[in-house]
Amino acid sequence: MSLQNSIQKIVIVGGGTAGWMTAAALSNSLLKGVSITLIESEDIGTVGVGEATIPPIRTFNNTLGISENEFLKNTHGSFKLGIEFVNWGKLNNRYFHPFGQYGRQFDIVNVHQHWLAAEQSGTAHPLDEYCMAWAAAKQRRFSPPQPDPRSVLSTYEYAYHFDAGAYAMFLRKYSEKRNVKRIEGKIKHSQLNPNSGFIDAVVLDNDQLIEGELFIDCSGFRGLLIEQALKTGYEDMSKYLPCNRAWAVPCELKDFTPYTRSTAHKAGWQWRIPLQHRTGNGHVFSNDFISEQEALDTLMQNLDGEPLSDPRLLKFTTGRRKQFWNKNVVAIGLSSGFLEPLESTSIHLIQAGIAKLLALFPTTDFDQHVIDEYNRIAINEFEAIRDFLILHYKLTERDDSEMWRYCKNMPIPETLESKLQHFESFGRVIKGEMDLFADASWLAVYIGQGLRPKQRDPLMSYRNSEGDVWLSKLHQALHQAAQQLPSHADYITKHCRSDINFMS
Repeated sequence: MSLQNSIQKIVIVGGGTAGWMTAAALSNSLLKGVSITLIESEDIGTVGVGEATIPPIRTFNNTLGISENEFLKNTHGSFKLGIEFVNWGKLNNRYFHPFGQYGRQFDIVNVHQHWLAAEQSGTAHPLDEYCMAWAAAKQRRFSPPQPDPRSVLSTYEYAYHFDAGAYAMFLRKYSEKRNVKRIEGKIKHSQLNPNSGFIDAVVLDNDQLIEGELFIDCSGFRGLLIEQALKTGYEDMSKYLPCNRAWAVPCELKDFTPYTRSTAHKAGWQWRIPLQHRTGNGHVFSNDFISEQEALDTLMQNLDGEPLSDPRLLKFTTGRRKQFWNKNVVAIGLSSGFLEPLESTSIHLIQAGIAKLLALFPTTDFDQHVIDEYNRIAINEFEAIRDFLILHYKLTERDDSEMWRYCKNMPIPETLESKLQHFESFGRVIKGEMDLFADASWLAVYIGQGLRPKQRDPLMSYRNSEGDVWLSKLHQALHQAAQQLPSHADYITKHCRSDINFMS
């Protein structure tokens, strides 16, 4: 039974990853009684920095009933077990942020506390060596985790690298099969209701009028509805995350790693994302500390292979809209805000926005309590991710350049300061209400970038556990298990190879 005031007309402004993920999810969930229209222009390019993801993307695809192998074939995708960080913390330092956990809990005291004791006594390998994700990744191996919780092969997760443009096209086909109507065109202006201030319709450049009740703004940085029409306002976060530019360029595929690499340079960092047919690269930087030309030169000098196209320059201001949902407009994707792709969260924030919209789906009354709750959750999610990204910049010993000296000494949010204090005191990982990243993620950065607690958890003094013996057995088990896995390239060749040139 449908409600008398149910939403019957949804208009999505903008295609790309955000628009078509939204269209796909809504068309899969809203099975009757509603029309969904998506407006996009072939003339407007998409921002393709979201080619690396985190594990929740698998839940999104599974919810839509999308086959993993079909998805990867169509998007030239590969697997991702985590991110290798190079030159973060200090020059010539490397560490791995894994998808999954370190070992398995064997004592009431957390595994990393036993590792800290072993490190102090000189019996420990680097922390990376105690997680299955890195044991496989460093050998360029991949296979999905095993379901048996007794196996170390159950202790990791994975995500994907893929061509975001191809993913948008894949979801477009999915959505159009489920009656989403696509209209080619550019928005000329929005028609606001003189009484409520809501958007009644958008007008295209050919003067076509598209009416709607609920509008989803997926128009990218421009924020055609949320900002240009509704003047929502923007909260600038660049004092914490100073990078405001990125050069992006694909190059030949040379090393098919099942992980992303992030390499810090003097005024930013470089991403490296291997797909089946190319490697995606980019240099995220601050033009306050380096010129655009020098940043481009740095990128081009550090490619694996020959570039496959001309580099593109993207400009952004890190931050978020003051409201993600304003009146009858919900901003999803870059229109809602931008956090640099350091931890591959852009596509996740699209997914999270869609999930919240479905969980708090409105009626034509647009109850303000619903809108307020959406915004409360969205702001908390966004700021929790922001804090995790800030940690990478703040927690550094580098003083070789102006930007790193700034980051080392910059003030940080109280929420992050509190977490740092807890770890510095007793090595405890404290989680916030809306933290996306698990304990292992925080540990990877704390330990990987050189932070050590002044003392260990007081519980350690009450335990008899032979942590060093257990860690030794774990290290051996992980190494042996990794040897059983197929290579990343072989797994893809067997299960989900694209019909393109692929290094196998």
